[in-house]
Amino acid sequence: MPVVFQKTKMIDAIKDSFPKWDYPTYTPGETVALFIPCYVDQFYPLIGRTTVQLLEERNIPLTYPEDQTCCGQAAFNSGYWDDAKKVIAQFEKAFRGHKWIVTPSGSCAAMCRVFFEEAMPGSEAAQLGKRVFDLSEFLVNILGVTSTDAVFPHKVTMHIGCHSRRELGLVDAPMTLLHSIRGLEYVELPNMEECCGFGGTFSVKMAGTSLAMGRKKIESILQSGAEVVATTDISCAMHFEGMMRHDPAVKHVPVMHIAELLVKR
Repeated sequence: MPVVFQKTKMIDAIKDSFPKWDYPTYTPGETVALFIPCYVDQFYPLIGRTTVQLLEERNIPLTYPEDQTCCGQAAFNSGYWDDAKKVIAQFEKAFRGHKWIVTPSGSCAAMCRVFFEEAMPGSEAAQLGKRVFDLSEFLVNILGVTSTDAVFPHKVTMHIGCHSRRELGLVDAPMTLLHSIRGLEYVELPNMEECCGFGGTFSVKMAGTSLAMGRKKIESILQSGAEVVATTDISCAMHFEGMMRHDPAVKHVPVMHIAELLVKR
């Protein structure tokens, strides 16, 4: 039987101020366009493949616009808005005409759905961005997936990135999927609302602060006793997982995107 998700005071507390979305209705047979972020494409291609597998298992027709590049988040967050607008315009061109756009990245989905409007108010790109959904919210909040056939008999904790939580309110959806996995034992991540310190180019420009924040996240992972760290944002994991590989206390703990836990083995 799946593990029952017991909502904790911490999870309820961090959800109070998060946005709520009115999700559109998916009609069976409608095509979904895949948006695979830069770092997934270059460093974590397995996440892209597992995303395809999860959607195909649910008979979702897929397409991959080959002229897609980046969502512009790195430039936007660094204050280079003119450069970001060029990338956003290319994104709009690549995905124009698609009703559904799904990505295995909460932070990139937040960039599209929330910050396209801030960068280019009232634009066609801003309207398109509202049709971009994180994989977990698409599965749970739009397709209504609450149970899976996945089996993963390990003690697992969950890291949900700042953009996913604060801009998308993304907590229930990934937790619902996590707790649908048979054999999985969920352990809460202490101080789960704290940033891991990645912040994209922040980790380069403010390396000392970024590393200090990353060490605090690793201390929380160690305190949780988890055997595996699951996440909806592998960009965050790229930061603290790199630090974990140099820490004897946690170097054996793998970090996995939730899509990797959900695929049938």
